[in-house]
Amino acid sequence: MARTTFSLIAFGLFASVTAPLAAQDVGEFRRSAYHDYRIVTVAEGLVNPWSIAFLPNGDMLVTERPGRLRIVRHGQLLPTPVAGLPPVLARGQGGLMDVVLHPNFSSNRLLYISYSKPYATGDGATTAIIRARFEGDRLHDVDEIFVMNSVPEFRTRGHYGSRMAFDAQGFLFFTLGERQAPSTGDLAAHPAQDRSNHHGTINRIHDDGRIPEDNPFVGQSGIEPSIYSYGHRNPQGLAIHPLTGDIWATEHGPQGGDELNLVKAGLNYGWPIIGYGVNYGSGSTIHEGTLREGIEPPVHFWIPSIAASGLMVYTGDRFPAWKGNVFAGGMGGEQLARLTMSGQVVTNEETLVQRIGRIRDVRQGPDGFIYLAVESRTGEPTAIVRLEPAN
Repeated sequence: MARTTFSLIAFGLFASVTAPLAAQDVGEFRRSAYHDYRIVTVAEGLVNPWSIAFLPNGDMLVTERPGRLRIVRHGQLLPTPVAGLPPVLARGQGGLMDVVLHPNFSSNRLLYISYSKPYATGDGATTAIIRARFEGDRLHDVDEIFVMNSVPEFRTRGHYGSRMAFDAQGFLFFTLGERQAPSTGDLAAHPAQDRSNHHGTINRIHDDGRIPEDNPFVGQSGIEPSIYSYGHRNPQGLAIHPLTGDIWATEHGPQGGDELNLVKAGLNYGWPIIGYGVNYGSGSTIHEGTLREGIEPPVHFWIPSIAASGLMVYTGDRFPAWKGNVFAGGMGGEQLARLTMSGQVVTNEETLVQRIGRIRDVRQGPDGFIYLAVESRTGEPTAIVRLEPAN
């Protein structure tokens, strides 16, 4: 497998913005192997923040999982949520999730939001994506461009996936979880191995929802044509290299076995046939092994799980010794994992930012600082923070 580094595709949108976003305190001092840093509060009072997006004018958009899109302006959380969202089912792990800007946002004002859409009948929800024009602090011309095809009997309240990223050609990639379908019985018949639905997949569409003609399964009977790769569990970190086009994703394992994967067109990533985790509580075996011919193994994995969510490569100048490092948020471990890369090989890992809350998202800001969405287990208001060099 070829190895290289990667970075967040959206960074180029903000290269011209250099002024740091307003912060509210000098922050808590922490040490690390190469850079001592401070954890500085940027915005407070958010409930279960899930995703961060930076606007060209210096504002920050933040999704709150209970179903609100918020604006942070000059370091202050505006009291009124953004209007124009569709109905969101905020139960279990569902709610309002990722938000990303169109690559040409400065001219077309388009943004994309993933969320748990309530079923028309019965309980539960499925993952959906809308495209909307953001003007005057509200959404206009809201258009639903994707709805997940779910197996009806698995109307659970977890594992929605929902991370999104644009590549350099303007295709939108997004992740979908396996919706907690049981990993028992015939593993090869699991919904994440059955491409007639979207369970446990990474998908690729045009920016208006159309299916690209060169998607790997287009024209194959009984397969959802948006699928780009399959056999995932619950991928909630996604980043695309803007030069090489390499697609990277982190996904949740069960008890142990969170993964960093290099995603390639048409490949099977093995859930639940291969993996490194075990069943919750009992510790009993799930998988048939850790390797199998014809199934792509992870580039890196975590035991114990960190509950990976949010993914970024640092490319800024504020922390020069961290350039090219991969940063993965961890919820269960309440940590930020810093991975040193040699090409596409992980050579070292350092744990940062422990015990401040569940790290739901990690982004590089237009000012070169590292921004984190911190989520509370109890639903109490939490914050957006950033890492700054201690000196």
